[in-house]
Amino acid sequence: MVATTEEVLELHGRVRKCTACPLHLTRIQAVPGYGPATARVMAVGEAPGENEDREGKPFVGAAGRLLTSLLESVGLDRRDIYITNIVKCRPPRNRDPEPLEVEACSHYLDEQIGLLRPDVILLLGRHALQRLLPGAGGISRLHGERVRRDDRVYVPLFHPAAALYNGGLKETLEADMRRVRGYLADAEATRARRAGGASASDLRKVAAAAGGDQMDLVAAAAGGDQMDLF
Repeated sequence: MVATTEEVLELHGRVRKCTACPLHLTRIQAVPGYGPATARVMAVGEAPGENEDREGKPFVGAAGRLLTSLLESVGLDRRDIYITNIVKCRPPRNRDPEPLEVEACSHYLDEQIGLLRPDVILLLGRHALQRLLPGAGGISRLHGERVRRDDRVYVPLFHPAAALYNGGLKETLEADMRRVRGYLADAEATRARRAGGASASDLRKVAAAAGGDQMDLVAAAAGGDQMDLF
């Protein structure tokens, strides 16, 4: 069953009121996540930064602009993607999240994944990789690879912020995002077959006729509320 807007908003409300770890003492506000309840793609980062803490939305700074550009480079619209972090409150001075902070937020992320049941989960950086795929390996080895675990599909990627400091990583991210586009097409074709819908070849023909925009097909299939949640 597809998650409803009301269910996701209720979860967001609980995140905003959370006082489970000391980060609530230094935050301006918690940052639950942002995107439609019908999203077939989820992107998971590390933690809110200064801009996110101020605006209450994830990935709104320079790293967020790069993420938007990377998505658009393969024909994906950021508005179709649900974006969140493993930690929902900004750590002081943007330090790495501590294990107890990650643990305190872990059930919220698990609920988000369980509610949305995305076709593909993008793991942005090593912290998201370690949280959702513990023991799988390092980001340098796994980036761009499709990893299946517990009936879910994960794709580790370098965090966009890393490419802001290391220009060479931008080309790597662009190449990996092209692979993500292929994984999405495969996942949507599989979902259509399981639902007794179009075959994989039929779906690809429709996507090609529409200019290759797989996310348009996803939105049409979902037929749900595409309003942004924040």
